[in-house]
Amino acid sequence: MQAQKKESGLTSQEVIKHPLATEKVIRLMEAENKLVFVVDKRATKEDVKKAIEHLFKAKVKAVNTLNSVTGEKRAYVTFAKESPAIDIATNLGIM
Repeated sequence: MQAQKKESGLTSQEVIKHPLATEKVIRLMEAENKLVFVVDKRATKEDVKKAIEHLFKAKVKAVNTLNSVTGEKRAYVTFAKESPAIDIATNLGIM
């Protein structure tokens, strides 16, 4: 798979660092079809959306970002109905 450059100059693999697997994330996944990823601080919402769609071949409905107290940037990704978050989590080994 060829790395795809983003608007900020980051590739898909550089934008997404790793998924989070906490109790809150599992509840969000089941109730709201969301997953949470730790992303590069320079990544924009559009960068995150394109990276997720490119890496996981899933339709993204919305992206919200949060700069956490621990110094990392988190992206709350809401998936479209045709792309269940639980399927993506299973492929990632979270579930």
